[in-house]
Amino acid sequence: MRIVFVNRYFYPDHSATSQLLYDITRHLAQQGLDVHVVASQQLYNNSAAGLPPEERHEGIMIHRLDTSTLGRAKLWGRALDYATFYLSATVALFKYLRAGDVVVAKTDPPLISVVAVVVTSLTGARLINWTQDLFPEVAGALQVPGVGLVGQGLRQLRNHALRTASRNIVIGECMAARLRAEGIPGESIRVIHNWADATAIRPIAHRDNPIRTEWNLQGKFVVGYSGNFGRAHEFQTILQAAEQLRDSPIIRFLFIGDGAQLHLLRQEVGRRGLRNVLFQPYQPRERLSNSLSAVDLHLVSLRPELEGLIVPSKFYGIAAAGRPVLFMGSPTGEIAAILREHRCGYTVNVGETTEAVAIITKLANDDVECRRLGGAARVALEQHYDRHVAFRAWNDTLAPLRRAA
Repeated sequence: MRIVFVNRYFYPDHSATSQLLYDITRHLAQQGLDVHVVASQQLYNNSAAGLPPEERHEGIMIHRLDTSTLGRAKLWGRALDYATFYLSATVALFKYLRAGDVVVAKTDPPLISVVAVVVTSLTGARLINWTQDLFPEVAGALQVPGVGLVGQGLRQLRNHALRTASRNIVIGECMAARLRAEGIPGESIRVIHNWADATAIRPIAHRDNPIRTEWNLQGKFVVGYSGNFGRAHEFQTILQAAEQLRDSPIIRFLFIGDGAQLHLLRQEVGRRGLRNVLFQPYQPRERLSNSLSAVDLHLVSLRPELEGLIVPSKFYGIAAAGRPVLFMGSPTGEIAAILREHRCGYTVNVGETTEAVAIITKLANDDVECRRLGGAARVALEQHYDRHVAFRAWNDTLAPLRRAA
């Protein structure tokens, strides 16, 4: 059985969805499956990367499509990149698929499953949707221009692809509830959380961490945000907390990553004159243990209206590094429920700066509690969110399809 994954970004890209896709495809290739990936020639932060059109890497056959390369900076440019990827992906899937094969459609670009369901219905292949976010609801919540006019039609197309699929993999219980409310059959839905690699990302003590010295963080309590600075994330509460704590001699705020809101965040830090805030770029995968462990308390944020539509995957790497989490978002959401269940962090509503500052200050002065929370996060990762837990779930999901093939 050939299994073909479709996602706009893949190896050697370092974005979260690319790394997750790389993990599972490498695992399945090691299990003896004929694994293919249809992707673009771009990197997440470099649309002009020009990666080779075809490449075999660790048993994975990578097919990279020629698309427009306008990048992510402008919505219209991103939309054109999406459109050209849809066209190229349609041709590629017809070329590579045969009866009995499986297509796994992720959600970048949005609605690629609509393309996939057309191709699979004509070729006799089967479809699995691996849903990382729900479009067009995300675009509607972010008030993307024009989506409101066509949102209902796009939703119907999306739901048709979900109802037609052999399986629908979602990354959280809240997202599963959303799909059931849309009328998607519950027996086709399976929750497989995103994951981290407990062997690749491990807790590192500050005294053994060269990044603490490299970034001049010795003797500081570091409050960190690591990952994508996307439109789905809320940063005003974080900025206000940094402003209230600007005179603390030990507390520092560290932002690691890139994304649509990074430029505005830098501007705002400069405008407020916040000298307790540091910025660093995305770190390569081999430095994640060090960069995540350099932080004492990690921040995760999500706009409340996006609960059930997105799950911030940065939580899993944080847990692997054995660090506690302060989540800024809905107390009834996915991350808040995980933090309560495993007692590895705190949740505050968006805008509750005073409460956030109190938690940061408390942990900055209570090393025992901070280490206890971090230890609980690591245990949760090992037992529930390690990659091998997800791999077993994927094997179980694919097993009946392999038998049928």
